[in-house]
Amino acid sequence: MSRKSVAVLDIRSSEVTVVVGERGVNNTFVFKGSKTEPYDGYEGGAFYDVPKLKDAIFRALNAVEKATSEHIRTLYIGVPGEFSTVLPREVETGFPKKRKIGEREVGEVFEKGKSELEGFRFIRATSMIFVTADNRRVVDPVGLPSTSLDGVLSYFYCTDYFAETMEKIFANMRIALKFLPTSFAMASYLIPSETRDEYAIFLDAGFLSSTISVILGGGVLAQRTFWVGKAQIAVLLMEEFDLPYDAACALLSKANLYAKGGESKMEFSFRGYTYEIDVQRLIATVKEGLDKICEAVGGFLDDCSGRELDYKPLYISGEGIYEIRGALEHIAGRIERVTEMLSPDLPYYNRPTMSSRIALIDMAYEDNRKGGMFSRLFNGFGG
Repeated sequence: MSRKSVAVLDIRSSEVTVVVGERGVNNTFVFKGSKTEPYDGYEGGAFYDVPKLKDAIFRALNAVEKATSEHIRTLYIGVPGEFSTVLPREVETGFPKKRKIGEREVGEVFEKGKSELEGFRFIRATSMIFVTADNRRVVDPVGLPSTSLDGVLSYFYCTDYFAETMEKIFANMRIALKFLPTSFAMASYLIPSETRDEYAIFLDAGFLSSTISVILGGGVLAQRTFWVGKAQIAVLLMEEFDLPYDAACALLSKANLYAKGGESKMEFSFRGYTYEIDVQRLIATVKEGLDKICEAVGGFLDDCSGRELDYKPLYISGEGIYEIRGALEHIAGRIERVTEMLSPDLPYYNRPTMSSRIALIDMAYEDNRKGGMFSRLFNGFGG
């Protein structure tokens, strides 16, 4: 595979996608191959059916290699919130005398905060902010003279189960695996740096599970994953209208929470069958499902109480709610803050469903480009 290209495996809770791409002009991307395959998903920190997951990954991988006529040698794997955690730490490091801060000094700060976490594997460390001896708060301290360097850092981990499952799947293939935190990749790609510097709240709304994070600078201050998403709303519709599950998922795109009065019934056709749907019952059921998401978000924000988050908007991306007309407004009203849907600013890929794969390609490309530097800074840290 070309040195300019990176390969990513994006594992969502209902499908997997393999993408090979490289950076184009004006921070765009050129995608050489992409393939998405459905699978059964996960729950409670474990995949429902690992053999089926393996089959889906191999189908996607083989399709992309065939399309690009290239063998993938390094694969960046996105770790869903369900299988990851992040630990924020404040680290203080002093020097014998004033010196110009370089990569070595930054590496010492990261190394000092490193620790093992039982049941997890370290995958990444990032900085929220650095502070020099004269109390300068900076994102990048390299080149500044100081007698000390303190860091507010984020240490990302994935579960041993997830890492070992991936390693077993690729055991007989000559592919190096590197792990990336998906939700953080999405937030750092979609939310401008100047916004993240003043705290940002990001919800990766998924199919089976959703992850919410408080972002600060280049790191994560807090993160939590909930068993809420599009699938749970579809289950409510399935039960309310006695529909097959696939039909209930398709019905979600027909919901319009703006509807007031008008038609009391609507006809909904799916795979040759037509169903008569009560419009107000549809709206009420979808709102009930969205309220579960609101309760999860609200509880998390209550636990992260602090004036820094007051009036901060909630940014949302992912496949979970974007197709429900009026969902953003309903959530905004329930959690009492501005809510905004984010998607990649790229032609043909400007949908929230594309956010995770584009964000992972972006992070993988930067890691690959800065590979030498990362190796020096995080030698021994892991992917």
